[in-house]
Amino acid sequence: MSNEETPVPGANQAGGLAPGLLQRKEGVFFDLSLAPEQLHSAVDQLFQSGMLLAGIDYPLFLMTLYHAPAPRTAPKGEAVVRIAASVAPFSPLRRELYEHIKVGAEVADCYFEAVPSSEDSRMPVARDFDEMVAALWLKGVYYGIDSGVVRAMIASGKAERITVARALPPQPGRDAQLVEVSQGIHRNDAPRERSNGRLDLLSFKNRFPQVKKHARLLYKLPSVPGLPGHALDGAILPPPPPLEVELATVAGEGTTVERYSDGEFLVAALEGYLNIDEQGKISIGNKIVSREGVSSRTTGNLKLRAAYEEYGEVQEQRQLDGSDITIHGHVYGRLHSQGGTIVLHSNLVGGTAVSEQGDIRVDGVASGAVVQTRNGEVRLQRAESCVISGTRVVIEHASNCDIIADEVVIEMALGCAVAARTIRIGSAGARKQIEMRAFPLVPDLSLLEQKITDSVVRAAQYGQMQRKRQQEIDAIAQLPEVRSYLTLAGQLRRGELVLQPAQQAPYDKLAARIAPVLKEVARLRVEVKQSEILQAQMLALAEEGRSQRAATAGQSRCVLGLVDGDTIVRSMVVPPGQARVYDLGPKEIKALLHSAVPVTQMVFADSSGSLDWTYSPPPLDTI
Repeated sequence: MSNEETPVPGANQAGGLAPGLLQRKEGVFFDLSLAPEQLHSAVDQLFQSGMLLAGIDYPLFLMTLYHAPAPRTAPKGEAVVRIAASVAPFSPLRRELYEHIKVGAEVADCYFEAVPSSEDSRMPVARDFDEMVAALWLKGVYYGIDSGVVRAMIASGKAERITVARALPPQPGRDAQLVEVSQGIHRNDAPRERSNGRLDLLSFKNRFPQVKKHARLLYKLPSVPGLPGHALDGAILPPPPPLEVELATVAGEGTTVERYSDGEFLVAALEGYLNIDEQGKISIGNKIVSREGVSSRTTGNLKLRAAYEEYGEVQEQRQLDGSDITIHGHVYGRLHSQGGTIVLHSNLVGGTAVSEQGDIRVDGVASGAVVQTRNGEVRLQRAESCVISGTRVVIEHASNCDIIADEVVIEMALGCAVAARTIRIGSAGARKQIEMRAFPLVPDLSLLEQKITDSVVRAAQYGQMQRKRQQEIDAIAQLPEVRSYLTLAGQLRRGELVLQPAQQAPYDKLAARIAPVLKEVARLRVEVKQSEILQAQMLALAEEGRSQRAATAGQSRCVLGLVDGDTIVRSMVVPPGQARVYDLGPKEIKALLHSAVPVTQMVFADSSGSLDWTYSPPPLDTI
């Protein structure tokens, strides 16, 4: 204690000031070199000894005890702070003025009753804030006195119950957050601009943006801890811990978590489309995933180059162009795939599904719809009043549909019009008053038959030429000189005859005269051989044509396992040419199946029974 320190009045009764409190001429000071807990103990000893702090600076008093940092020493001089003017006694008679204090869990109330002013009264009527601090301390209220309210109440002299102290609740901190940092992941729902400069009000400009590789997508904003509070007894009330979030919990395929000097980020590991699943996990890939449906309110018409998966519905008059298309909701609009598979897990109602190169599958019901693929398989569970075409069509149950393909397989067909090279129907029958019609497509063999006929005719011509040249050879061989020369030459060649020197000259003269004739015979024999070869080739072409004709005709087949209702089967001649009949549009398909223009021939007409028919063309008389 310094030389300036003076004894405290009543110090003998209180046993002196505890370490931490300094009494000087300027007032009462806290020794900040001690811990707040030691200062609190010194104050408690003071108040328990029947003393109080007169002229207390309560805000500074409270701040020093409960909000001061760890013990510290000033760089120069002492570390002290003045908290009151002096130490004064707090008599038991004065304490009776504060006996109406009630301490609760979070607040302390005091009833300020009106005390009459009287000459005989030994108790002054005026209350004092310094006494209120000491009285509350003795009742266990060490923290939270509202000095402004208490002083104003004392000054007013009213009789009223007020709250004199409140606990300080803890202040929550800030939870960790994931913040978007890339503008590239935001959609642009402005109308799409067409090539002619006009706006397409049915399409959005950039509904599914792409992100570049290494692009920062999300930033983890770190959590900030809250501030502790204090109960009336000074106990620390810890704040609730802030919620934490980890980028790893939202990092899906195609993303990675990277830590940089400026924080932790979710980064794109590759270039592609950003998708967010139902759990909030972010992934990047070549496939677009949407959960909002295709409508004028959400996406507008879509024209995409990537695979697309939609969990919502495709509304009426909306068009979706893409490659591989998967829809989980109902489809009422138009789907068009440039070269991929269309998979519908629900119903296709009044809509259109067209694939240029790929399969189409509908797990639900197709009703009043158009389903077409130019090179692929159409597989449906149930189809009602639809136009269906494809390389191969497989349906569990078809009713009142127009179907055309290279091959059709239907488990049950009622009131349909079906045309295909190969038709297999498990059960066929009428639907109400509409009969079941099947049109096995038979090829137009006229061109092939003409080729066969031409080959046979040309073979006959080569045979005729062969015989004519042989006759010419035989006629030359019958000439006397030729016959004599050939006989003599044969004998000489076989050694049956040997010419004498006198005979050699006449023989040479005969050979010279016969040489041109023999040359002509050799030429005719070459033509005979060529005619034989060409004839054989023509006959082989004719035989090949016969085999091709039989094989082509045998591909046309119609099998009806069970006929239960009016059913008609007519073979329909497919026009020659490279165009496939199942590549027609919906209107042309209906016209083909419901008009009398195509050439047909009755195969079957009954309301019961079964059918296993294979096309057998009529024989060719010319072959």
